[in-house]
Amino acid sequence: MAAAGTVLLANAGVYLHTTLRGKLRIWERELDRAGLRGDEQLLDLGCGRGAVLIAAARRLPAGRAVGADRWTTDQSGNRPEATLANAAAAGVADRVEVHTADMTALPFPDGSFDVVTSAMAIHNIPSPEGRYRAVDEAMRVLRPGGQLLIADPWPMARKYAAHIGQGTLRGLGPGYWYGGPWLSITLLHAVKES
Repeated sequence: MAAAGTVLLANAGVYLHTTLRGKLRIWERELDRAGLRGDEQLLDLGCGRGAVLIAAARRLPAGRAVGADRWTTDQSGNRPEATLANAAAAGVADRVEVHTADMTALPFPDGSFDVVTSAMAIHNIPSPEGRYRAVDEAMRVLRPGGQLLIADPWPMARKYAAHIGQGTLRGLGPGYWYGGPWLSITLLHAVKES
């Protein structure tokens, strides 16, 4: 009983670390790796309250960070006003906008964005067909040479890469574990062909 309690407590601690700090640090690192110039147009799918959106906007002094979400109640306070308030508090409101949008049918023209990100959102779409449509939509709105960065559980990220027939997969490590290595997150990085 004590061992089970210790394991549960450790899982809770890892989960809290990921939620409060780990995933934020990892996205900072991944956005740095993306080599942004600062003038890109970036779309964050399933932006929620804006953690990745705001981290990206900080790197885009001459660009734009656009968030898209359905604003469901799966997160506490998940609504456009909260995201915009967080952007204002971070000092990047002038380069952030949010849209109510379904990831499987994005309201943006082909080739609108230099970068598309998604953090733990696409896997929430209930059907495999819907998840693949979301990945197809992300690729559609990317400009040739644009970067796709999707963080989702390993099995899903692997399937997205197979679906689009390209990309590299990289485990994001303990900072992005939701309880333990059995709930680790993988990054799919793909570049749209010219």
